[in-house]
Amino acid sequence: MNGSKTVVGIDIAKRVFQLHWVEWETGEIVSLQLKRERFLEHFANRAPCLVGMEACGGAQHGARKLTAMGHEVKLLAAKAVKPFVTGNKNDRHDARAIWTAVQQPHVKAVAIKTEEQQAILALHRMRSQLVKFRTAQINGLRGLLTEYGEVMPQGKAGVRKGITEALARLSDRLPAMVIDTLREQWARIEKMDSEIATIEQRIKLWLKEDEACKRIAEIPGVGPLTATAAVAIMGDAKAFKSGREFAAFAGLVPRQTGTGGRIKLLGISKRGDTYLRTLLIHGARSVLTHAKEPGPWVTELRQRRPLNVAIVALANKMARTIWAMLAHERTYQKEFVSQPA
Repeated sequence: MNGSKTVVGIDIAKRVFQLHWVEWETGEIVSLQLKRERFLEHFANRAPCLVGMEACGGAQHGARKLTAMGHEVKLLAAKAVKPFVTGNKNDRHDARAIWTAVQQPHVKAVAIKTEEQQAILALHRMRSQLVKFRTAQINGLRGLLTEYGEVMPQGKAGVRKGITEALARLSDRLPAMVIDTLREQWARIEKMDSEIATIEQRIKLWLKEDEACKRIAEIPGVGPLTATAAVAIMGDAKAFKSGREFAAFAGLVPRQTGTGGRIKLLGISKRGDTYLRTLLIHGARSVLTHAKEPGPWVTELRQRRPLNVAIVALANKMARTIWAMLAHERTYQKEFVSQPA
């Protein structure tokens, strides 16, 4: 138990919430099912308690509401809850597993984000989705043109350069309805280009208004997308004990396996947020391949390690730098050398 506070595990869903707790005074085990409409009403009439929930869809909103009522809320990753599920999987057992997991000292909580942070993440998610749709449309168009001997270069720029001439050549061989449909698909791709550019412009405007984003955008390899995503995904920087812990959260540290005191390091763990990790690695790659003076540390690393290893190492360093600047409210200093506390 958490002192005199009652601990409540909640398995949330679209319409029905399952609650599990033990009355600390009597030891009575309670399992309660609530409709969404009555969920907040139930906690409005309770004494402050420790609430555990899985960090899934709608959990952030519920966490903010419960925190405003005076309750302590911990959001847990589904992977941290799974080991505590016993018996057949159902809502009652899931709520009990969350109740158990939230009381374990080694289980780390997910940071509760503000509505503003979730708003910028919504822009990132919509942009990412449009990029995937655009890539699928371009690949589909290239595949259709290949069937008629018009092989387009890879990449959006190559298709844009040759699409007009390719369709003009095919217009004498194919029915007009097919050519019109191919032109409509290309117009759809260009419309998505415009929508993606609009979202990116909105992200840049948010960058200019947020002091933390502007500070970390000074780091080489950290652009508007990486800066805004890092601040929004991290939430409260002090929720992480160190820069290495944040780098581990982004999946940029080695996996470990071992027994009998012998530890073997493997490739990066790829845990945590895939989107943030991708942005950091792309930013590190741009520094290594395009920067005129990447710095002595990067240059020396590149000389003794393969390119991809150096890229991940630089991405790890960028993640640690981002955490240090946000946690200690510092500005970027190119020649800064950290000192032990």
